[in-house]
Amino acid sequence: MNHNSNDPMHGMTLENILIELEDRYGWDGLANRIDLNCFKKDPSIKSSLKFLRRTPWARAKVEALFLDMKRGPWGGAKSKFSS
Repeated sequence: MNHNSNDPMHGMTLENILIELEDRYGWDGLANRIDLNCFKKDPSIKSSLKFLRRTPWARAKVEALFLDMKRGPWGGAKSKFSS
């Protein structure tokens, strides 16, 4: 049975979301869009994940940016992490 979802968050981990955002915007672009120190000072996927997993309001902002990116001019493009 094939279960296709229209939800861009379906099957996405926080790590995959961060990787896609960093690929699209870079750390400077992320820091400009979301004012978080984990994107400004010595940023990495590992340190950002640690912070975002403990900070629900920050994670919500990152997820909202991801959704905006998916709905944007290039929205609908298949994620390299989706099956």
